[in-house]
Formats: sequence, structure tokens, C-alpha cells
Amino acid sequence: MSDAVARSTRVEHAAAPAALGAPHALPHALHASLGPDEVVILLLRPSLLYIPLSSLGTLVAAAIIGLALAYLSHFPWIGWSEKHAVFIGVTIATLRLGWAVIDWWFHLYALTDRRILARYGVFRTALYEAPLSRIQNTIVVQSLRERIFALGTIGFATAGRGTFDAFWITLGSPFAVHRTVLDAVERYGRR
Repeated sequence: MSDAVARSTRVEHAAAPAALGAPHALPHALHASLGPDEVVILLLRPSLLYIPLSSLGTLVAAAIIGLALAYLSHFPWIGWSEKHAVFIGVTIATLRLGWAVIDWWFHLYALTDRRILARYGVFRTALYEAPLSRIQNTIVVQSLRERIFALGTIGFATAGRGTFDAFWITLGSPFAVHRTVLDAVERYGRR
């Protein structure tokens, strides 16, 4: 590994337990977009709780469908049994959780000494970048589900925009991550 590549993937510190923290953890798409002397400060994914929390509606629906089909299986004119009903409900839940795992894997957030990055999407991927010097506002938002599990979402607004441009969703220790982002904006973005 060349000296420039080693410097570009160095992790300065990780403020949150959700941080990936290892230079070798940089995916190719993110590594390729870094400058030769860019320092990665944070490398994050959503909390693993993102998987069940993002699937909650479908899991409830799968349980209702399974229970309804199991109830209907008691009628003689229905051509399925309770086992079939349970199988259908479990299959729906498993497929949804499997999709959530894949979706979780493709969410990646990075804070460098120059910019913030958000990469997401399974089939259609997006890479959002904003220089730290352009970050005007940040926000920490916690839905009820996130508050229960001490999670949160951080939003970023850049200069000249009336809305938040990007979000780092379902993060563990959102206020510690937010503090790290603000420190980086102050230290590197106001040069």
C-alpha cells in the first residue's frame, strides 16, 4: 500500500460506537472518491437496529396476514392449513428482514477533514458529498422509535439551500456523532 493511500484511509478517531473504525473497512466506492491526503475522521453505518425498525410495518403486516390465514384455515372450504399460513407469514417477514440487511449494508456515512459523505442505495446508488466549508446547519432528529433505543438521525444543510440535503439515519450515539461533526466543521471547514 502506498504512503498516500495509507494516509487517505487513516481513521483519526471514532466518537461513536457505530463507527467502523478500520482503514481496511473503506469500501471501494468511497475510497476512490477520497483525495490523496484526505483523512477519514468517522466511518459509520446505521445502527443494526435499523434492520428491525425499518421493517416494523411489514413485520406487523406479516403477523396479521399469518394470523388471518391461520384463522381462515379452520373453514372447510379453504385449501390451506395453519402450517401454510405460518409459512406465508414467516416468509414475508424473512424476505423483508433480508432486504433490510442488504439495505443496511449499502448505507455508509463518512466524515473527513474536508467533507461529509453519505452513500446509500442497493440497485440505484447515490453518493452525496458536501464540503465542510459549505455546511451551514445540522440537526439531530429522533423519532419515538429512535428515542426508545437511544438512536437518532443527523441532517445536513449546505449554503444556498433552504432544506436539509442529506441525512445520516438511525445512528447510535447521535449527539456524540453530531458533536464530532460540529468539531470537524469548526476545525477544518472554517479555514
